[in-house]
Amino acid sequence: MPEFMVMPSVVANARDGTIARWLKIEGDAVAAGEAFAEIETDKAVIEISSPKTGRVARILHGDGSTVAVETPIGILMNDGDTETDVAQLLSTSVSAIPAQHEAVIVDATTAPIVDMPGRDVKCRQFASPLARRLAHEKGILLSDIKGTGPHGRILRGDVEGLEATVRSVSSPTVPVTRYATVTNENVAVPRPNEVVIPHVAIPHSAMRRTIAQRLSESKRTIPHFYLHAQIVADALLELRKQINATRPAEARLSVTDFLVKAAAAAFGRVPASNVIWTEDALLSLQRTDICVAVATDGGLITPVIKDAGKKSLSIISNEISSLALKARNGTLKPEEYRGGSFTISNLGMYGVSDFSAIINPPQAAILAVGAIEERIVSRDRLAVGARVMCVTLSLDHRAIDGALGAQWLSSFKELLQDPMQILV
Repeated sequence: MPEFMVMPSVVANARDGTIARWLKIEGDAVAAGEAFAEIETDKAVIEISSPKTGRVARILHGDGSTVAVETPIGILMNDGDTETDVAQLLSTSVSAIPAQHEAVIVDATTAPIVDMPGRDVKCRQFASPLARRLAHEKGILLSDIKGTGPHGRILRGDVEGLEATVRSVSSPTVPVTRYATVTNENVAVPRPNEVVIPHVAIPHSAMRRTIAQRLSESKRTIPHFYLHAQIVADALLELRKQINATRPAEARLSVTDFLVKAAAAAFGRVPASNVIWTEDALLSLQRTDICVAVATDGGLITPVIKDAGKKSLSIISNEISSLALKARNGTLKPEEYRGGSFTISNLGMYGVSDFSAIINPPQAAILAVGAIEERIVSRDRLAVGARVMCVTLSLDHRAIDGALGAQWLSSFKELLQDPMQILV
């Protein structure tokens, strides 16, 4: 008998998932273990594979759809199954799927409203995320569309079928709620900064929403304070040059590799700073997992170098290169970017001299690293030229006080200015 292909829980405690794209179309064969779709999580795109060999008979939710975990997203036919079998499965799907598993979006123009005198009350309508987005982009009211999905749910095809004849609202990008009469109390007075400039609306990805949510939460709830230091990097660059002279081009060490190793070593010297704040207790971490910020087309992601204090520079370098490539390709696994006790964000390669970073909760600190630049420094009471790197340590004052943060930063600076110490 045919069976449903369901939305998996690709991340622990996830309630839903978004189909980034189908890798198969209806009628395609799929082998056991072969990927048939890509699911977008908050940080990456993950392939999901078929548990058995068969053929994709139906795609129930298309690209861009967000549906609850364990909700059917397609139907897999086995050898010997017929279209009659598929139809029979579909005929029972409405009653078989709990209502809370239906992926629905309530359109802002048709949501339930409080009955008020002189005002029409409209029934709510349901639409798939992709259908809602298409209708929004094309200036089509959902109330003008007759849905053909379960319970009258509006699907992508319903929007596309109406596109040629639909009447557009006054603004193609702003939903307009229309009432028979309104009172002053019901009118939202436009503000000067609400003038609409010609633009293209780019829907938020799951990653972008997560970045916005987590960093907004960080600035609202974490009392940040900042420590700054200038690190003379001459010895570091010379050691790196000597090591890289003996290595192939693809295996050369980067400055970031040394930063990760030095940060882990500094936590070893100042273990009291390796902590995370919770409402019930201060968590003293027993190992150092260093996150490295990587810029991708979809946003910032921070893959984790686990137990960095016990790894050599070469291993750290290999892991950073591998994880950064996965991050840019969108193939990181959740366990490769979740967790971490500390983050390093290096913008030196972009020529940024100095900056401050926002703490990535629940971590208690993040290090912002600027470019290495030629500067004048004092050495033996003489003004000399040196290559200097500016760093800023952002700290959670609930977990780490100024003196403790200064101890860690002092140790980090000492290790980088005498980098042979981190090789021992």
